[in-house]
Amino acid sequence: MDLSSRKTNVNSLQNNTLDELPAHVMRPSYDRKKMSPGIVHIGVGNFHRAHLAWYVHRLMQQGHALDWAIIGAGVREHDSVMREKLLGQDCLTTLIELDPLGAQATEVTGAMLDFLPVEPDNKPLIQTMADPRIRIVTTTITEGGYYLDPVTNGLDITHADIIHDAENPDCPRTAFGAIVAALRLRRDSGIGPFTGLSCDNLQANGTILRQSVVGLARLSDHDLADWIDSHCSFPNSMVDCIVPATGPAELQRARSLGIDDAAPVTHENFRQWVIEDTFCAGRPDWTLVGAEFSDHVHQYEARKIRVLNGGHQVLANAAEILGVDNISDAMAHPLIHAMFRKVLTEEIIPHVDPLPDSPVIEYLDLIDRRFANDSIIDTVRRVAFDGSARHVGFILPTIRDALKSGQSIEGLALIEALWARMCLGTRENGSQIAANDPIWETLTIKAADAQQNPSVWLEMQQIYGDLSQHARFADAFGRWLLCIYQNGVEATIRIYTEQN
Repeated sequence: MDLSSRKTNVNSLQNNTLDELPAHVMRPSYDRKKMSPGIVHIGVGNFHRAHLAWYVHRLMQQGHALDWAIIGAGVREHDSVMREKLLGQDCLTTLIELDPLGAQATEVTGAMLDFLPVEPDNKPLIQTMADPRIRIVTTTITEGGYYLDPVTNGLDITHADIIHDAENPDCPRTAFGAIVAALRLRRDSGIGPFTGLSCDNLQANGTILRQSVVGLARLSDHDLADWIDSHCSFPNSMVDCIVPATGPAELQRARSLGIDDAAPVTHENFRQWVIEDTFCAGRPDWTLVGAEFSDHVHQYEARKIRVLNGGHQVLANAAEILGVDNISDAMAHPLIHAMFRKVLTEEIIPHVDPLPDSPVIEYLDLIDRRFANDSIIDTVRRVAFDGSARHVGFILPTIRDALKSGQSIEGLALIEALWARMCLGTRENGSQIAANDPIWETLTIKAADAQQNPSVWLEMQQIYGDLSQHARFADAFGRWLLCIYQNGVEATIRIYTEQN
């Protein structure tokens, strides 16, 4: 469909223009003037607005949770760009749901009340989280934002940001430092704790958030660390919805639907949220809008992270090297799809515990269909971004399980070799791959050296830990990387997929 050819009136997106939006656009039915804050969310990206903010909005549509409105926040300078866009439209967001048959349901959501100024010392964020009306603080700060030591999986107390916050607890630069400072104010004033709820793709994300907050507090104030550990709760949760980045096509799609939104969000027609029901200061009843509270969150997390998030990494690097732009196009590529099915079926699924009445192979089939949805323009570049964190979280744990159990790691070693080849920074057609990782310069240097000596790549301990010492994995990685450079990506994938 040529969106630019559609002629329609375009309305600016603000509180006072909601009634002027086209009739097919769902919009808030609640009085936004009656909202009061209950949640601070750190990391206001597309996923948050298509997921947590949508769940809160839908509760408000039913006449509930008006005292659980969201205040957005960020701790990085680039968060100011999103702040400016959203404040310019009263923190409203256009969600466009795309299904494989081409339908698109459009909804304007209004659960966000404000977006705090982004300042180096995080004072506005600290003061707002210390407000007694705030009972939950949520995060989407990406898998790489938790300062994990790759060897111990504990808090990396040697990181410059963590050292800074430990030495300067009143003017922290990290989200965790701001949370610790706010909790100190709450404890000292007798307000009480809040719940910390991670919405990032990390297994045991709540446990990791607790570790980051309590571990940082313990570096400067043991008593406060003990108080946080005893009084605050950090539920684990599993979040799921494919939400592409917003670019010119998405901006134009919103305009074609009659909405001038500076930051619209497209997403698939699937959404899931499974949460442990451990909230120390109350919570909305998200079950009324489809969320599930469960004691089996770890199983949901492991299945989703290893199959969906891991599956994304299986696809992304080969696709990037071959110049395939979108995930749905990668699924349509016969060799890439064959590799995806073989790696997932033979080497990832065996390490995923099934949920009751839900075979893992059926879940893989669901993921296969979702990835193949060509209505969702989910770029390979987005999925491949920050591989230094995503491979650590989504692929390497399965490799470790396979090495312990003696099962195959051939396909997973190939995926790591493809990542090393991608980080060389050029595609097979000679075009450049733009920097796509926080440590891209390091990765490109290591990738270049690995052409002659593959072990150099695995010696990045901040990523691989001790995996370079496992001869079975190191040998397989080296063979596949050599094969890629000698024969090319497609021929190498064909060799792998034709193996018994």
